[in-house]
Amino acid sequence: MKTTLKRGMGRGASVNGSGRAIYPPAAPTPMSRYRQPHPPKRGAWHLVAAIFLWTLLAVVIIGAAAGGAAYLKGHQFVAAISPKTKADIAAAKRLDLADPSQPTIALVIGTDRRKGSQAELTGRSDTLILVRADPINKSLSLLSFPRDLIVTVKCPGHSDVRDRINVAYSECGAVGSVETVRALTGLPINYFVTVNFRGFMDLVNNLGGVWIDVDHRYLCDPSNCPDVSKINLWPGYQRLNATNALAYVRFRHFDSDIYRNARQQLFLKALKQQISSQLGIDTVLSIANAIEKNVVVGRGGNKALDVKTLSDYLFFAHGLPGGHVFQSRIDGLTGYAELSAPQENINAAVRDFVQPDVKSPEKARDVAFGIKRRSKAPRPKDVSTTVLNGNGIAGSAANAAYELGQRGYKIVLPQTGQPQNAPRFNYFRTSVYYDATQPKARAAATGIADLFGDADVKPLPATLATLANGALATVVVGQNFHGTIASAPVDKTPKKAPPQVTLNPSLTRSQLLSVRRRVPFRLELPRFVANYSRLEFDAPIRVYNIKKGYRAVRLTYGTGANEYWGIQETNWNEAPALADASFVHRIRGREFSLYYSGAHLHIVVLRENGATYWVINTILDSLSNETMLAIARGLQPLPK
Repeated sequence: MKTTLKRGMGRGASVNGSGRAIYPPAAPTPMSRYRQPHPPKRGAWHLVAAIFLWTLLAVVIIGAAAGGAAYLKGHQFVAAISPKTKADIAAAKRLDLADPSQPTIALVIGTDRRKGSQAELTGRSDTLILVRADPINKSLSLLSFPRDLIVTVKCPGHSDVRDRINVAYSECGAVGSVETVRALTGLPINYFVTVNFRGFMDLVNNLGGVWIDVDHRYLCDPSNCPDVSKINLWPGYQRLNATNALAYVRFRHFDSDIYRNARQQLFLKALKQQISSQLGIDTVLSIANAIEKNVVVGRGGNKALDVKTLSDYLFFAHGLPGGHVFQSRIDGLTGYAELSAPQENINAAVRDFVQPDVKSPEKARDVAFGIKRRSKAPRPKDVSTTVLNGNGIAGSAANAAYELGQRGYKIVLPQTGQPQNAPRFNYFRTSVYYDATQPKARAAATGIADLFGDADVKPLPATLATLANGALATVVVGQNFHGTIASAPVDKTPKKAPPQVTLNPSLTRSQLLSVRRRVPFRLELPRFVANYSRLEFDAPIRVYNIKKGYRAVRLTYGTGANEYWGIQETNWNEAPALADASFVHRIRGREFSLYYSGAHLHIVVLRENGATYWVINTILDSLSNETMLAIARGLQPLPK
């Protein structure tokens, strides 16, 4: 078995001396301490969670264009999206002030409110999503809230009430949403971004549509869905125009907000890729015009926006390592018209939001394939560690030593018996040195560096040998240490389980045989299907032109009331969705590309016979990783 993998490092929130969580609130800066060399352009962002994140991403892009093309009307753009109404200005004043060196949290509010109307408090918040940009571990986390979630609504000047979370915006505007989400999560909020549906449609149209995989047949018209927005989509990977895209992300008539949020997450994953792949001066100008008329951005401390801040976000987003976008989900939601969840479930989602496990795809892959990895790093209690002050800030070494001691590391003091200064105070980045003469020293130093987020790992120089006092690892605290280190994320790696599949090649053989002459590539037959699968009644198989000069076949299976998975077969091997595989495996001479969403395998793609054969999970990733792999490995070429 040959494996290609991509790895990253994670950092979560930490605690102060009182045990309270600290979720640093700042905007990423362009300073070199938080930037890696730009990786090759990525494909779709993994795990992106809810609609209208496009607003933040588009703002990022405009900021970069402003910086790279003589400001490209940047100042007019910034002025256009700054708060204007009393309600928006009041909301900006209540935002938390951002620290330039720490993570930033923004609340993105999708609304049907029309900018420029005389009424200040019109419209509803169709979507609420928290976005956390962490420049220390170079990650983006998202947490979305169903609009019908019952919470305590906070509206300044009014009594608290229990109601749907979207009531906060309709009653008090952005300030209500900010205060309600802050009270619900306990998190600081440094920015708010509001956007209306017209801005969404303008953006999609200006991009020429967005490529996305539609999981099943969607049909709503006056005959079967009176008083509901129309939608008419067939299953399969396709380019959606603005009208269809808006219908897709808003649809929930036959399911619920849980499924709508999942569709929004998948749409945002595709939209980010579309923006990145088409970024040019013409595209930037079109996006800017769409955003100026339909977006408002408030900044913590009621500070005015500036072009530099927006361009800094572009540098941060462009430099994100692969797989460093994470989506958190509130589990245990119950209800239909009104949704509720225990507070402990909301707290758990918040914890995942601030402490993403960037190694979850790799760990899940190892479990599914039965790959055993022996940890090279010794346990913290076996790692002797000396901590030195390299930034000149009084107490830094003592604080770092205390934090490491709380996590089980054995702290070794210099020969003086007191925390000691490094030979110099000009360390900007924290450095972790390892004693190369001792076994497992480098692995131990790497484990410690992970806790500091942005630390260098180097062999111990002779100048520090005496101060190290025989320790396995020596930490020299730099200026980018702010008093706390990371907590370990919760490990949610699925346990190994047998694939839940049934051998049933006859389920689709006749359908595939009937269409094999209509495509210029060899079709493949799924020998195994997920347990309890049935072909969708309205669209069991679809043959269509996926793109000019390319054909595709889509099989759609249902496994529950609202759960659909599919198999896509096409000779278009450069589809945008295939641009960013998490891993590539060769199994018995066949090449499989694996696309993970966190710990869940969302797509498996087999490449052979000059075509690609996709197994696509449900929008909630309900099929287990083992089930997905079993279906993909069971694909068998259809007789010619």
